[in-house]
Parts: sequence; C-alpha cells; structure tokens
Amino acid sequence: MRMKTLLACAGVLLSQMAVADALPQRWVSAGGALSEWVVALGGENKLVGVDSTSQYPRSLRSLPSIGYQRALAAEGILALKPDILVGSAETGPPPVLAQLKAAGVRIELLAAKPDVPSLQHNLARIGQWLGKETEAQGLMAAYQQRLERQAAWVEQARQQQPAPRVLMLLSHAGGNLQAAGKDTLAAWMIAQAGGQNLTEHNGYKPVSNEAMLALDPQVILIASSRLQGDAAKAALLEQNPILAQTRAGREGRVLEIDATLLVGGLGPRVPDALETLSKAFYPSAPPQTAGVSR
Repeated sequence: MRMKTLLACAGVLLSQMAVADALPQRWVSAGGALSEWVVALGGENKLVGVDSTSQYPRSLRSLPSIGYQRALAAEGILALKPDILVGSAETGPPPVLAQLKAAGVRIELLAAKPDVPSLQHNLARIGQWLGKETEAQGLMAAYQQRLERQAAWVEQARQQQPAPRVLMLLSHAGGNLQAAGKDTLAAWMIAQAGGQNLTEHNGYKPVSNEAMLALDPQVILIASSRLQGDAAKAALLEQNPILAQTRAGREGRVLEIDATLLVGGLGPRVPDALETLSKAFYPSAPPQTAGVSR
C-alpha cells in the first residue's frame, strides 16, 4: 500500500513537472500594461525582452529592448530566442509577426480595449501561460474592488460638484498635440475619475488652437513620452502658449499623466492613477479612504 502511495505521489510530481516544462519559459512582451501584468503574476524572471513602452517596474528597463510595439523588427527578437511573444492587437507590423511565427515563436495577441471584460480575459490568459491561474483570479478580484470603490467615491463627489470638463492631450516630438477621443483608454480614465471628456471624435486626432479655445477645458491632462512632471507641463505651455488662455491654463489646472499608462489596455497602475486624477478633479472632496466603505 505504501509503495502504491509513493508511486502515485511520484506520478503527480512528474505530471506537474511536465506541465511546467510545457509552459513558455522565455518571454518577450510588447505593451506596457501587459508587461506589468506578467511581472505582477511573478513572471519577470521569464522576460528576456520588452518593448519601449514597458517602463514599469523600473527593473524592466535593464532588459533588451525589442523596439516600439507597432514597429517591431524580427532580427532583434529572434536573437533573444523567445518561446512566446505576448502583445496587444496594436503589435506589429503583421509581416514581422508572420516571420516570427514561421521561425517557431508563439504569438499571442491580447485585446487593448479599455474595459474590464478585456482585462479579465487578458489576465486569465497570462495566468494560464505562466501557470498562475489562481493568482490571476485574485488580482482581478482586487482590481474590481478598487474600481467599485472608485465609482462609489465619484458618485459622492458629484453630489457636491459637477463633473469638470477635461481635455487630454498627447504630446509628440515637435510639440504636435493630439486630443484623446471617445474610444481611448484616456477617455475611459477621465470618466472613471469623474471627469467629462470634451472630445467627440474617436481615437487620437490633432487639435487646433481655435478648437482648444472653443472647448475651454477646466482641466487639461498632458501625456508625453518625452518629458514627465513639471518639465512636461513647462515645455507644453512654452510650445503651445494658447493653452494659457483656456480656463485650465488660467487656473493652473494642467496635469501630467504617464503616457505608458495608456498602452496595452488596463494595467496594474491604473487604479492609483484614477485616485490621483480624482483628487485633482475634486480637490475639496474627502480622500477615497474616508467616506467610502472598503
């Protein structure tokens, strides 16, 4: 009987080892949010390369770069000998993905939609590929709880103050500005934080000085891939002095948001960013930990 038990235990152990060996061991990731979830699920040691939008945690910056997620090159990726490339629907170009697949690299593209169902699907899949299904379920449950607390806080804040009118601007090289439209992650974050996004178009589109003056936002958010913090705001205002004539400019309500938050769908840092935006949108409201039950 004891021998049977030992044999059974050995069989289970061998089965678990076989499953572990079948999981991809060498990962490249394209899309900041996706890379952050791999790390959150304990898979950082499997990452052998990341794209240029994968900046958090800071330890990822020491990994080889595979370039920008939309403009990957096969040679650099193949040199890393990955088992799997995890990216979003924005990852490409398609001929490069086809070349990688032909070379034996497993290609897994996940949704970058700014909604909770897409995040649930993405986390479940990454959890499966890492052998961390239970951990993925736990992270998703905690994430949903934070979003629910956020929504309850915004509902209370709006009882005291109307939703501020918000314009989110993406700053590119040369000072060209694009406004975030209705179907972007930026617009989703503005709504979740309690603001009213002013644009009616889809995606990101250039915005003229006349349009910015006509919109007259109460709050302007800046997302820049080149500068952060006060440097981003100072550079943007210097290059676009028309912003100072808006209500947001006159009242000093020009805020900087990390551009990497907007890549790859909802990432682990989004709930913290929502709290920061909410405090800026409703400065007189109590902190979220006060007045909203956990």
